Amino acid sequence: MALKTFNVEKEVYDEFSQFCKENGLNMSRQIEIFMEFVIEEEPKAKKKYLEKLQKIRKGTFIPVKSLTGRYGS
Repeated sequence: MALKTFNVEKEVYDEFSQFCKENGLNMSRQIEIFMEFVIEEEPKAKKKYLEKLQKIRKGTFIPVKSLTGRYGS
């Protein structure tokens, strides 16, 4: 485990500290969980989604003015 120092607004720190105390949470662990989520969960899912979306956008599309006119009712 590493000891790191971060600059955080005093008001934000005080409010989060109080929140952790009221809920019986370890502040350091909550920050660690948040950091893990940001680097492990969100970017991978978001990256895969954006790559698929980009492929769809580059696809070939057929202009259709009326679905019933093109495919029947």
